[in-house]
Amino acid sequence: MKLYSYYRSSAAYRVRIALNLKKLAYDTAFVHLVKQGGEQKLPEYAKLNPQKLVPSLEDKGQIFTQSLAIIEYLDETHPEHPLLPAAPAERARVRALSQLIACDTHPLNNLRVLQYLQNQLGASEAAKTEWYSHWIQESFTALESMLQSAQTGRFCHGNTPTLADCCLIPQVYNARRFNVDLSAYPTIMRIVGECESLPEFQAAAPENQPDAE
Repeated sequence: MKLYSYYRSSAAYRVRIALNLKKLAYDTAFVHLVKQGGEQKLPEYAKLNPQKLVPSLEDKGQIFTQSLAIIEYLDETHPEHPLLPAAPAERARVRALSQLIACDTHPLNNLRVLQYLQNQLGASEAAKTEWYSHWIQESFTALESMLQSAQTGRFCHGNTPTLADCCLIPQVYNARRFNVDLSAYPTIMRIVGECESLPEFQAAAPENQPDAE
């Protein structure tokens, strides 16, 4: 397998965590999202991923895109160390937690949106940061409430990491980069502490990637 990745991409970070948790070996192709106006926009990469986003995963001659789809593909093709529970109701809960982050939070705050706010709409650095903080706080308030459940254990769901934890850690990493106050989310931060104690999460962290700057 080959993962097309950028060290600070939240979506690529999710897939790195999943690959590590599932004990799957992979090669990495680095796609810098800023250099040359964004290497993801170059024609050779656009042929792999028409959205011009990372990650992309190459496996057995096929290219897979979208981090949640990639992780579910890995879970279905490599059932050891599952990242989704067996029971349908529990799987739905994990997917809901994951999609709150990956579908409702991250798209509002990813690099291309922040660049558009500044470059096309003329938003100041302060306005960009306020935008980022607003959507983190909106989402994390809901997530903190959803995690007030007996189904939450050491991790977002139970006592082993799931897809939801793969999504949570990169979003918290980015929130810290923007100096968002996370003190109002004690359950989230407790789970983050549990995840960050595991070698699989540590190995996936942006600062531990070969392309980290």
